[in-house]
Amino acid sequence: MSATRLPAALAPWAGALSALSPELALALGPLLRRLDQLVGTREPVTDGPGEPDGTGGIGRSGRPEQLLPAEWLLAEEHPDEFLRRFVDRELLYLAPEFRSTVARGRTVVLVDAGPSQAGAGRLVQLAALLVLHRRAAARGSELLVGVLGDRPGRWLSGEPADLLPSWLAARRPAEPTAEQVREATADLDAADRVWLLTSPRLADRLADRLPGLPPGSVPVAGGPSGTPRVLATEVARWGPAGATHVTVRLDRTELELPLPAADIAVRALRGAEFRRTGPVLVPTPADAAGPPGRALPVFTTDATVLLTRGRREGTLLATDVRQSEHKHAAVTRTKAHHLNGQLIAAGRTGRRLFALHLHRGRVLRYVSGRQVGGAAEFVVDPAFLGLDGTVAEVLASRPVLPLLCAGDDLLVPVAGRWRRIAPDGAVTDDGPVGHRAEGPHGFERYREPRLFDRTPQPDALRAPHLVHAGGTAAWSYDGRTWTVWTRLGDERRLSFRKNALVAGLIHDGREPVLITWSPDSRMVRAIRHDGVRTLSRFSGGTAPPAVHPTEPLLAAEVPPGRVVVGDATTGRIHHVIGSSD
Repeated sequence: MSATRLPAALAPWAGALSALSPELALALGPLLRRLDQLVGTREPVTDGPGEPDGTGGIGRSGRPEQLLPAEWLLAEEHPDEFLRRFVDRELLYLAPEFRSTVARGRTVVLVDAGPSQAGAGRLVQLAALLVLHRRAAARGSELLVGVLGDRPGRWLSGEPADLLPSWLAARRPAEPTAEQVREATADLDAADRVWLLTSPRLADRLADRLPGLPPGSVPVAGGPSGTPRVLATEVARWGPAGATHVTVRLDRTELELPLPAADIAVRALRGAEFRRTGPVLVPTPADAAGPPGRALPVFTTDATVLLTRGRREGTLLATDVRQSEHKHAAVTRTKAHHLNGQLIAAGRTGRRLFALHLHRGRVLRYVSGRQVGGAAEFVVDPAFLGLDGTVAEVLASRPVLPLLCAGDDLLVPVAGRWRRIAPDGAVTDDGPVGHRAEGPHGFERYREPRLFDRTPQPDALRAPHLVHAGGTAAWSYDGRTWTVWTRLGDERRLSFRKNALVAGLIHDGREPVLITWSPDSRMVRAIRHDGVRTLSRFSGGTAPPAVHPTEPLLAAEVPPGRVVVGDATTGRIHHVIGSSD
């Protein structure tokens, strides 16, 4: 929603309110602003300046001892010019740098979806989620929403346009219990900021179990001080059309807040006032149907074409997952390519799609699109490519290998060696595959130094862990603390504590972001220098997600046979390919 369409008091909320219709945004305005004032004292957007840590740049304000030496020289040689610059605030100072010691945890919100919160309570929850999401984003953190009664560790996340419909659909027939609150917070990090949105009944029950605490405070694990904040809501006043005001209690503060009018409130609770552009559903072509199986998604080239295996051995599915620049989403289709025998490698280059397939003891080339020069077809002995029976069997259960164009030749990594195939089918050895690129889930092109379009740093070549994308390289000696040298020549340090594998590297504007996958929890996360975002909609797969080499795109197969594709920086889903039925 544009800020120009909102009243001046709500203009700063334009980003968060873009998930709602203009009518609902205006109706929620009074409730939103009062809740923001109430929450603001407990959920600050910024922390203190921290401890001094030297100087970090040049500014136009500061104390006299911070003036640059050149400015003192100017004062001695040209005092009048020095005074003019002082008056006009043109003098240059060394800007102090501060190191924050405050842990930047996530904002975790536990919501009561029971019968007592239906109606008015859910409207307050809607406004509270918008308030907390905006404050989490301002701190560079993320918002996780858990529904009491769900399995612990199951979180809703993402932008409001994706988050709110999932929250609204989460309705439970029974009231939550204090034990469910304890289970939901048991495994949270110490730095997480935890909120509970519920009824006074549960809030009082939690306080009664631990006497001496003020109502609205429950000392369970999860918050920075071990005490989540409880926002308790109940109806205060009724009108002819329903509830008109609610009482909201936070700690010892109690406020009476107005609710939107009945007609817009009912439409909001039915989801009719959410402005959500849902993911494009891309069905699998009927001629590629069959028993459910693993699609094994992969981006093999820089094209925005996702390649997946069909349900038959020789079927290759290609889906263009680029984002439309028009107002309405473009129609997206999956094209099925049927090859004889076993599919080995494939790649989209320009207007052509190349593939290699093994059929009756021969490797054949397949071309879709513009015709190529030279022989229309060629036959290669599998032994020249290192394709014996064992290798072929392993490749059948992995994503298709990349098939890259090098002039008129094709390059493919097989069995630890790069093979160059000339237009007439002649095969030559083109050097070893980088030892880091042969992973347990197949060839990992983002770890192959050969495919990095710049000369890697010497430290990067020596480190046991290396990933690259779009001119940026990241390396690590322990797998958890990474040095990143960006395409613009900047250096960053990224780190994470969880036992995770790095699945790729993307860019959010100028900032590099590591994409990780945890084998134990199967969670996908985006690691930035200023925080961590859990990409829950890409999580749960039995293999790491596919990361695009140049675009912030992720593709994950959750469950087998169903692939979701979306934005790796926001977690928003753009496409859903196939079906789990």
